[in-house]
Amino acid sequence: MQKYSAEFFGTFWLVLGGCGSAVLAAAFPDVGIGLLGVSLAFGLTVLTMAFAIGHISGCHLNPAVSIGLWAGGRFPANQLPPYIVAQVLGSIAAGGVLYLIASGQAGFDVSSGFAANGYGAHSPGEYSLLAALVTEVVMTMMFLLVILGATDTRAPQGFAPIAIGLCLTLIHLISIPVTNTSVNPARSTGVAVFVGDWAVAQLWLFWAAPIVGGIIGAAVYRFIGSARD
Repeated sequence: MQKYSAEFFGTFWLVLGGCGSAVLAAAFPDVGIGLLGVSLAFGLTVLTMAFAIGHISGCHLNPAVSIGLWAGGRFPANQLPPYIVAQVLGSIAAGGVLYLIASGQAGFDVSSGFAANGYGAHSPGEYSLLAALVTEVVMTMMFLLVILGATDTRAPQGFAPIAIGLCLTLIHLISIPVTNTSVNPARSTGVAVFVGDWAVAQLWLFWAAPIVGGIIGAAVYRFIGSARD
């Protein structure tokens, strides 16, 4: 239960910090943090939680990461369901807190986005379904590659949270215009359930693509990172 609780609160922080920065601060009049600020916020949530709970649960915070670590031989299959449940519940709890805060502003309209992920008309740059699919698969693949490499016992020890947090920042810098950046089914679910309508209808992509990308990333690392004489 300690591991699952850690995943719950870690994912809660990721969604509250990352999506919260997008909803509350990205375009705040005159001093908005913009896409760079939102990207940094997501990276910082992972970096801070990796130091806070990495030694408890591994700090996955993401079903695609848990599945990718399983595919990479780093995580037991029997812990996947409770990890994923904890991550999704933590994300929804954070979405609820964010909704309570954001709805306190006059004129708030959850249907306008609420940091939900989307494609087509609901992509920030109106990118197609195919573009969104490729983006999410490739970005998650690279995320898993960095995670598996940074946490390899042969890698410099103690720096993995920095590499992983900066990787997530870079992923957001690249892909926010395309999908609002998911690479994390839990993160997508936590806000989509409050938006409803189109966000829930398009949610399938932000489960399928990150999971496929995570498995591919694990396969790539097992090939290039396996010990050889």
